[in-house]
Amino acid sequence: MSEPRRRVELFDAPEGDRRFGGPATGDERSMLLDVLGAQRATLEVKCSGLGEGELALRSVEPSGLSLLGLVRHLAEVERRWFRRVLAGQDAPALFTSPAEPDGDFDGAAGDPATVGAAWRAWRAEVAFAERFCAGAPGLDVTGHDSWRGTVSLRWVLLHMVEEYARHNGHADLLRERIDGATGL
Repeated sequence: MSEPRRRVELFDAPEGDRRFGGPATGDERSMLLDVLGAQRATLEVKCSGLGEGELALRSVEPSGLSLLGLVRHLAEVERRWFRRVLAGQDAPALFTSPAEPDGDFDGAAGDPATVGAAWRAWRAEVAFAERFCAGAPGLDVTGHDSWRGTVSLRWVLLHMVEEYARHNGHADLLRERIDGATGL
């Protein structure tokens, strides 16, 4: 009889997975960027190895939640905080609109074009955010948001960690429903 295993050990993370191997001490900026990077990588891991239809699979009625919807949603979130709020760019929404405020989730169809566009958008927004953070003189750089008012890069990074952590919890449940994979 084999030893029982913890469910967290069942998910096969990619070879050489170093998401949580960053420093536990150091300067605030490096640590925030490292933790956010780990959360972004976790989203990719949770979606890895799945086909278009599986990525678009909804959780349970009446929810429109899917892994693909999360990718599209997080592309929008990255775009909002880094391009529009902090960089002050006029960057229209990618998947949502006033007529379709939940377009990021509602439009998450399991076809190759939609899936490819979602990943390209998410990667482009993450790359922009990484460049912005690398070029920012400090964490006290500010921007204006209609919801929060004046926000600092520090606050945005904290908010992004929280946003990814919450949605990666959703991704855990979605992935388990799709193929039973659980864990980190």
